Amino acid sequence: MSTFLLEIVTPERLVFSEQVDQLRATGVEGQLGILAGHIPMVTPLQVAPLVYKVNGKETVVAIQSGFLEVRADKVVVLADSAELPNNIDIERARAAKERAERRLNNKSTQDHIDFRRAELALQRAMNRLKVSSSGENR
Repeated sequence: MSTFLLEIVTPERLVFSEQVDQLRATGVEGQLGILAGHIPMVTPLQVAPLVYKVNGKETVVAIQSGFLEVRADKVVVLADSAELPNNIDIERARAAKERAERRLNNKSTQDHIDFRRAELALQRAMNRLKVSSSGENR
């Protein structure tokens, strides 16, 4: 099976740069599967797990939105943030999830901006928790 270079980059650092067999990501229009030789493209990413496979072993990364660019020689993920399962603070993610749920349930004092911020915070927390639990199973 052919491989390709996957780079996951955030504004702060290069998170990952290695040859991989395949990649699964969630774009704004749905799930994407990338193999070597994929046509060039750029798509925005949702807050969702990204999965790459190397020699049959899957690794999940918590992607907090950004863009995926498929080039002829590599795939670049430019993410607002990206966390590998062992780097996720589970207690902090649980606390953030609970805070966001409380804000979403307190509809009497909500304005549109706070509601959207709470929704995004909940998505990010749920993504981190999902990735951290999947990292334990692999």
